[in-house]
Amino acid sequence: MLVSFLGLAAANAACRRGSTAPRDVPTTLVDRVHQTGHLLRQAPPPLATSDTRVVDCLVVGAGAAGLSAAWRLRGAGLEDVLVVEVDEALGGTARSGENAVSKFPWGAHYLPAPLTTTGPVPRLLKELGVLTGVDEAGAPTFAEEALIHEPEERLYYRGAWYEGLYLRAGASADDLAQLKRFEAVTSALASARDAKGRKAFAVPIELGSDDAEWTSLDRQSMADWMAAQGFTSPRLAWLVDYACRDDYGATARDTSAWAGLWYFCARQSGVEKNEGFLSWPEGNGRLIAQLARAVDASRLLRSTLVHTLEPVPDSTDWYAHALDATTRRPLRLRARQVVLATPRFIAGRVVAPWRQERPAFLDAFHYGPWTVANLTLDALPRTRGFPLAWDNVLYESRSLGYVVATHQRLRARAQGPTVLTWYYPHDGSDVVAERKKLLGTTAEDWRALVLADLRPAHVRLEEQVQAIEVMRWGHAMVRPVPGFLWGAARRAAQASVGGLHFAHSDLGGLALFEEANWHGVRAAEQALAGLGRASPSWLFAETG
Repeated sequence: MLVSFLGLAAANAACRRGSTAPRDVPTTLVDRVHQTGHLLRQAPPPLATSDTRVVDCLVVGAGAAGLSAAWRLRGAGLEDVLVVEVDEALGGTARSGENAVSKFPWGAHYLPAPLTTTGPVPRLLKELGVLTGVDEAGAPTFAEEALIHEPEERLYYRGAWYEGLYLRAGASADDLAQLKRFEAVTSALASARDAKGRKAFAVPIELGSDDAEWTSLDRQSMADWMAAQGFTSPRLAWLVDYACRDDYGATARDTSAWAGLWYFCARQSGVEKNEGFLSWPEGNGRLIAQLARAVDASRLLRSTLVHTLEPVPDSTDWYAHALDATTRRPLRLRARQVVLATPRFIAGRVVAPWRQERPAFLDAFHYGPWTVANLTLDALPRTRGFPLAWDNVLYESRSLGYVVATHQRLRARAQGPTVLTWYYPHDGSDVVAERKKLLGTTAEDWRALVLADLRPAHVRLEEQVQAIEVMRWGHAMVRPVPGFLWGAARRAAQASVGGLHFAHSDLGGLALFEEANWHGVRAAEQALAGLGRASPSWLFAETG
């Protein structure tokens, strides 16, 4: 099983070093929520027969989308809101952790700095004190401490680290010429506008063009597009495949060409690439904490599984049948409006009318599993070549490498302890098989895998590692497979069912904070309209 998860090059390297077992570094599996969530696969538990609570608006799910919805509702002055979360921790795949050394991410670890001040993300960043104003050209400016310090990225290849994510060492003239041509193509696409002035590729994608000139790219894979364009350089192919695996958890062959190009085009103007990335020790957990400020303790139920949503007879209200995961006590919540901020595979099991007549659009959504490990070290890792960066990637590995939680304070504590957050996308085409393998792994499996992956790049790494914690995400992110982003299913899945509204990053087709935030705000505004409390939309508003 380990060899199937580990890149062959790294596995062979481990074999060459001998079969000595890794040092007994304390390693823990910290994921538990799937054990409660899998109750949805069983027959519904006994139902409460009286209302536990009645509210104006119920938000189911406290990930980035659900908390964005609660944030928007609070922004409109709506007080009678209840947020229900199956886990004890908030944030979903943007959640974070903390130990004596540092805070650290358990999933999403950065946010590209927005190119404009329009929309809900700039509003949130201004609340957080990160968006500080605009420059002479009207572009947003950001707090220096939130922008990632240099060096940002480095790449390990055969004994040494190199600057950046494109392997220039040993590159041929043809390799470099193809890179230059690829950059010219993506720059031109980043500049492209339709007749309505919309960018061909935008953040979130709802703000971009839906003209067939560009959306037709969704019908082929990124690998096929590369081949059709004559991009044959192995180094460029590696970079594109890395980009798809990094943002989408899938290889270029399983990623829509539109999505693959979006990665390179959406976050630049075509004139000047946006080099700004915002991050904190806890990654996007900082954004989650800001959103969660909108929900006080009396308006939040943790460790509570909503297993059934059904219309109240002779009413426009909805019942939410739930189970307290700690006490196993059944609950019945009643709401005038509901925001269901869960992925579609959960919605398909929870929405009672869909159990009798399953919508066809549900089958279009596919989710890739991930593993994230946090390694606590007693000192910065020892390396050769280009110095330690924020993002550290291994060229000959199926992992994505790691980010350094203490990077923003490296100059002040050059030799202090740190936490490395290591990412592994299970990017096989068969996501069901990948998920099954993932859930069969143990803490010992991951200890061996993580150390074997990182050991070649770091001298005596195991002497420095004090502990490893591992999170297995069975359905970490929706995959933008060919035909999905601009097909009918994704749009159909956004439609409300009476007073039941839907929010999640999967409705945007890309598992990104910007998509989760957008759809959370959109669903909240639909709920406000249903309550007769419509207010000016935040989706297109300028942040003053």
